[in-house]
Parts: sequence; C-alpha cells; structure tokens
Amino acid sequence: MTTAAHPTKTEVFDVAAMTNTDPKGFIRDVDEYRVTDFGLYMSRPSDHARFYWLQSWLLPDLGLRANIFHFTDPDYRPGQRLYLDVGEFHRPDAQGRWHATDWYLDLVDVVGRPLELIDIDEVFDAHTTGYLSTAHCERAVQIAARALVGAAEHDHDVQAWLDSAVGAPVTWLPEPPVRP
Repeated sequence: MTTAAHPTKTEVFDVAAMTNTDPKGFIRDVDEYRVTDFGLYMSRPSDHARFYWLQSWLLPDLGLRANIFHFTDPDYRPGQRLYLDVGEFHRPDAQGRWHATDWYLDLVDVVGRPLELIDIDEVFDAHTTGYLSTAHCERAVQIAARALVGAAEHDHDVQAWLDSAVGAPVTWLPEPPVRP
C-alpha cells in the first residue's frame, strides 16, 4: 500500500517539565518518566480515538522506540503487545530533553507470531521525496533486520530480546491504567 509521503515525525521528551511534544506540536502531560543507562521510559494518557494510554521506551542504542498502546476497543489489533518504531533517538540535550525521529519502518509484536515488519512503502516514498537520505534508509533497514533476527533468536519473544539487547529488564506498568 503506497501512502502519500510525509516528513519524518519528530518528538521531544522533556523530563524536567514532564511533557511530551508530539509530531504535530501538541504538548502532552506525562504521568511518569524513568531514565536508565539504556533509555527513557514514558507513560502518559492519550486523547487519541484508538488508545487512551501510551507507554514508550526510547532505546537509542537499538534505534528503537518500543510502545504499548492501551486501546479503547479491546478488539482493535487483538493480541498486539509491542509496537516498535525504527528511528533515531537522542539522549538528553543541554536542556535535558530527549529527541526522537521516526524513520517510517515499524515492527508489530503480536503474541504467538513472529515480529512483523510494516510500512516499507513509506521508507521508499520518503527516500524518493527526499525526506530520508540513503544512509538513513540503510540504517533503518539494518535496525529492523537486527530486531527481526533478535526476536527470532529468542523464540519470537520480543520482550526477552529487548531485555537481552539492553542488558536489563525493559519494564512496563504491571497493570494498564484505569480508563478515564
């Protein structure tokens, strides 16, 4: 499926201000940030029509953002556990803000199935229109391939691969937040 090309999506994670500026420039309040040696955890409510809460880990060394979406409709994307964005994720700048640039490729973790690579068409469209350089496209493919192989080597347990890859547990809320 070919989609209309769009510029890379960027976000800002301001730990001190407890905010997340989304790709459209909306500033969202964050419920929890957790900084570790391997990344940044964020948990926040959402006003999105499809999900009411978002948990994310920025994992700069892996080139991934791991997400858990708490969907408003339990039948939407049944079995989806993690949604991985491929991109460039930067540790804090001088003001303590983390930055994310999404490079279009995504990986979907559905329990009991191999990790699925999606949005390949978006990478090609972004490259054709000049939104993503050849070097960034190559890096995005390398990141996605490493995730696919890593998950496969862990019997398609993406969580086990993430824990192994960063050398520590990549932890989430034990229970989803109560729907507002």
